[in-house]
Amino acid sequence: MDDMKPFASLVAGTVVAAAFLFAVAPAARAEQVLLNASYDVAREFYKDYNPAFVKYWKQKSGQDITVNQSHDGSSKQARSVADGLEADVVTMNSANDIDFLASRAIVPVDWARRFPNNASPTYSTMLFLVRKGNPKGIKDWDDLAKPGVQVVIVNPKTGGNGRYSYMGAWGYAKKKGMSDADASTFVGAIFRNVPVLDTGGRGATTTFLQRAIGDVLVTFESEVVQVDREFGAGKVDAVYPSISVLCENPVAVIDRVAQKKNTTAAANAYLDYLYSDVGQEIAARHYLRPRSAKVAAAHSLEFRPIQLFTVDEIFGSWKDAQAKHFDDGGEFDRIYAAIGRR
Repeated sequence: MDDMKPFASLVAGTVVAAAFLFAVAPAARAEQVLLNASYDVAREFYKDYNPAFVKYWKQKSGQDITVNQSHDGSSKQARSVADGLEADVVTMNSANDIDFLASRAIVPVDWARRFPNNASPTYSTMLFLVRKGNPKGIKDWDDLAKPGVQVVIVNPKTGGNGRYSYMGAWGYAKKKGMSDADASTFVGAIFRNVPVLDTGGRGATTTFLQRAIGDVLVTFESEVVQVDREFGAGKVDAVYPSISVLCENPVAVIDRVAQKKNTTAAANAYLDYLYSDVGQEIAARHYLRPRSAKVAAAHSLEFRPIQLFTVDEIFGSWKDAQAKHFDDGGEFDRIYAAIGRR
C-alpha cells in the first residue's frame, strides 16, 4: 500500500492543479470593461469611436473589451469621478475639469504631458445656432447683448460648454479693446438675455429645439451636425462669430481605477487611438476639429477658418480663469447677482 502513496499524491496534485487552472482560465479570458466619463455632447462621437477601438484592441491584444459611456456636464462629471465614479478614463471639454481631478490627486499633475497636444486629441470652438433664416439678424457676440434677443447658454458653473461661452464673450470684448470693467458689463448684458441656464450642452440644445426657447443657442461647433441628424437638416442656421475661443478636448487615464481593474494598458491605448488616422477621421465626421494635418486637410471645406484666441492668451491660464471668474464669489457670480439672478 505504501507503494501507492506517490501515485496518490501525484493524482491529488494533478486534480488540484486542474482545479486551479479551471478557476483561473475564465478570469484570464474575461472580457475587460472600460468606463469613459465624458462631457454631454460627445456621446455620439464616442458611440462611433468605441466600436472602432474595440476592433483595434482585439487585433492588437487578442482581448475582447467593452467600453461603457457616462455623459453629463463636464464639471458634473469631474465631480462624480472625484466622488467615486470608477471611470478608467475621462474625456472632457476643458482642461479645468481635469485640473480639478489633479488637485484631488485623482490624476497626475502632469496629465497634460501624458499625450500629445496638451493631451487634447481634438478641439472645437463656440458658434451660434439660430432659427432658420436668422430672423434676429445675429452675426456676432454684440448681437447677443441686444435687448429682445433670448440667448440659451449652459451654466458656466456646471459645464465646460458654458465656461467657453462666457470666455468667448469676454475674450471678444477684450479683443475689441474693452477694459475688464466694460467686458464685465458686456457679458452681463448677454446673460441678462438668458432665460434659463441648463447644466449641460445637450440640455441646452433640447431647450432651444424641443422646448423652442430662445433666439440663439451658443454651443460647440460639433453640435451643428448632431442637430441636423436628430432634428433634420435645415432647422437651424450656423453663425460663426468674427472671433471665438479655442476649445480643447483633453483626456486622461484615472490610474488608480485602471490599476484596480487591471485595465491600464487598455485605458492608455483607448486614449492613444484617438490620435490615430481612424480616430481623427471619426472625430472630423462629428465636427470635432482633428489635430492630424492629413485628416484636417481632407476636411478643409467643412471647418471654416475663424480667428481663435486661447484661454491662456486672454485669461492667463485655466487656473487663473477658474479662480477669477468661476469659483464661488467670482466674476460670474457677481455678474449674475448684479442682473438680479441667483
